[in-house]
Amino acid sequence: MKVPLIDLVRQYEVLRDEIDEAIRRVVESGRFIGGPEVESLEEEVAEYLGVKYAVGVASGTDALWLSLMALGVGPGDEVVTTPFTFVATAEVVALLGARPVFVDIDPRTYCMDPGKVEEAVTPRTKVIVPVHLFGQPVDWDPIEEVAKRHDLFLVEDGAQAIGAEYKGRRTCSLGHLGCLSFFPTKNLGAYGDGGMVTTDDPELAEKLRVLRTHGAKEKYVHRLVGTNSRLDALQAAVLRAKLPHIDGWNERRREIAAKYDEILKDLDSVTTPYVMPECTHVYHQYTVLVKERDEVRRRLAEAGVATAVHYPIPLHLQEAFRYLGYKEGDFPVAERVSREVLSLPIFPELSDDEVRYVAERLVEAVGA
Repeated sequence: MKVPLIDLVRQYEVLRDEIDEAIRRVVESGRFIGGPEVESLEEEVAEYLGVKYAVGVASGTDALWLSLMALGVGPGDEVVTTPFTFVATAEVVALLGARPVFVDIDPRTYCMDPGKVEEAVTPRTKVIVPVHLFGQPVDWDPIEEVAKRHDLFLVEDGAQAIGAEYKGRRTCSLGHLGCLSFFPTKNLGAYGDGGMVTTDDPELAEKLRVLRTHGAKEKYVHRLVGTNSRLDALQAAVLRAKLPHIDGWNERRREIAAKYDEILKDLDSVTTPYVMPECTHVYHQYTVLVKERDEVRRRLAEAGVATAVHYPIPLHLQEAFRYLGYKEGDFPVAERVSREVLSLPIFPELSDDEVRYVAERLVEAVGA
């Protein structure tokens, strides 16, 4: 048996009629940038997440970049975040001329360790960017307390966690701004790049709309220096067709995770994902910790099981961030986790037989 990490074609086969109709609707309308499809998606996502405003942009990276731009982040500012995340989280800070400041991660959730945030705050700190990693919400309340004490902005990187909940509230409804990615492999994925920023602040929402369109509210009248970061109508229409299914898909991901948990529970050499109390995990990734990760991964590949490593090098050890002056040993938890993480196949269309096959092959691989 061969089991892919993800198979987007299976999802299309289930939704073929809805997706084809959505694309046809846009093509026949002749409106390909912005327009009613994007506006409707913004309203529907805002309602789903429980926020007042959602602003469509060109990618999840742009969602983070424009959020920090809207908050005035620039040279001389510092932004506190995690070194164990996709590069975009810190990349956008550097692109604005500000300095990423990292804090180590919680050894159970792999998200930012709330107990280490305050020590990273300086008079130059302007924003904290917690990441809801792999579909697991970060422990938000203690981070929010630090932000309030120091009058800091909070921007959620929720690229991997749409539909996840923290104490009854959905991610990307907790901070001043929330950032979503609609990259095709995400739980809610487009057929290309796409992203969105969420907020309850009308002024920030309006500023984001201006920034995403070359700094203009009306054509050829530029209030700000902005950029071109518009969500196109084809992607919005595809996402609108998919959005009503997201809760069901996330529930199926939890079912798959539970099956993995059950088969792997007695393995001392494998650490399965932890779920915080009062939180809902949406398992964008089902990521385990395993000793001798690379050898285990090789054995799984031989058995036809695709896997991934999210992420092999923490950001503070990446060459791109060498100028920050961090060194090996600065964030020991992130460094250890990066050597042991292994993501197993998980997507809603995965069959129970495939789940069992993957788990059983992992049992064999670590035993060998």
